[in-house]
Amino acid sequence: MMKKQNKIYIVDVTNRDGVQTSRLGLAKLQKTMINIYLNEMGIHQSEFGFPVTRHETNYLNANLELARIGVLKPIILSGWIRAIREDVEKAVKMTRVENLNLSISTSDQMINGKFQGKYTREDVIREMVEAVGAAYKLGIKYVGVNAEDASRTHLDYLIKFARSAKKAGAKRIRYCDTLGFDDPFTIYERVKILAEEVKLPVELHCHNDLGMVVACSVAGAKAAIDAGVDAHINTTVNGMGERAGNADLVSVILALKYSSGFGGKYMLDESVKLSHAWKIAKYASYAFGVPIPVNQPGVGSNAFAHESGVHADGALKDRRNYELYDFEGLGRGEPEIIETGRQITAGEYSGIKGFRNVYDKLEIKFKNDKDATKILELVRYANVHTQQPLTEDELRFIARHPEIARKIFTMAP
Repeated sequence: MMKKQNKIYIVDVTNRDGVQTSRLGLAKLQKTMINIYLNEMGIHQSEFGFPVTRHETNYLNANLELARIGVLKPIILSGWIRAIREDVEKAVKMTRVENLNLSISTSDQMINGKFQGKYTREDVIREMVEAVGAAYKLGIKYVGVNAEDASRTHLDYLIKFARSAKKAGAKRIRYCDTLGFDDPFTIYERVKILAEEVKLPVELHCHNDLGMVVACSVAGAKAAIDAGVDAHINTTVNGMGERAGNADLVSVILALKYSSGFGGKYMLDESVKLSHAWKIAKYASYAFGVPIPVNQPGVGSNAFAHESGVHADGALKDRRNYELYDFEGLGRGEPEIIETGRQITAGEYSGIKGFRNVYDKLEIKFKNDKDATKILELVRYANVHTQQPLTEDELRFIARHPEIARKIFTMAP
């Protein structure tokens, strides 16, 4: 019997950790579009929000409805909550979520400095185990457990915590390098010991405070695979996230596919389509209002630019002289057309004539003005909602799924 080959899966957390970027955020329609693009890209899972946060409820349930009708499939949609029974009960009551990541702090720094005497190490494990049990009793199908600040947690205690999570039924353990404290060598060593001792798939959640987030993410994944378990890497589109950000989705995929120690040796989930990288990176940049750095791997404007005489000459003779991978492989190469003449856009004050003109360009037809007006009303709400001109894909989504769009735009404080 052939031994199962362990794989590295991508769990994108743009809609959970990425939106926690200070001073920035995404409208619920934009979060929905990110989920759609992640699904098209073949990403395994999206941590799509907070099931106990009331302003998320309609968006979460609407996206779960998109999953049920096959629009968001096969991507897995998972919610993030604290590892306490109260949050589990609220999540199940407020949403139809079936996959949960339960998070609790495990380092002595956090137990002492954050909980301030409320919990001991033993209490942390007890709360987590109780929450996992409650989740399964209430119908949750898949539970992952997150050790917040795992990189500053004593390894013996982290192993004990993970063993308790596994015994309670958790399907994987998230090793959170919450402050970007690890380096590629320490995370490899710690994760390998953790995975060997507990024999549970490990999810790597790293931050970029010391500028090593992608290196730490892939080193941690290597450790998990070397220890004989699957690895899951948390990413965000364009590396958005708290403080200095999270592991950039495209950079992680490029590292796993093309670096000398990984390419062809460690198996990335074969569903991942790098050809969708350019599209999702450009959309997230637009939605967040944050330009892609010129030197961003793969999708930056200088990623395939050569000016030095020696480099330009070498690249023209054979692109492999100065390029590890092809720009076409990331979905780049199409000219970006900018309208310089008359342009009609759809916004919160659009009239029916201009609106129908916009949709005619998208080759979407309405039977009559009455049908068109129904969609126009939603497009107006969407524009109020995003406070930006709507993209073609956003306009298409609203026309195809008007009732689900209506739920996404609905807020009821």
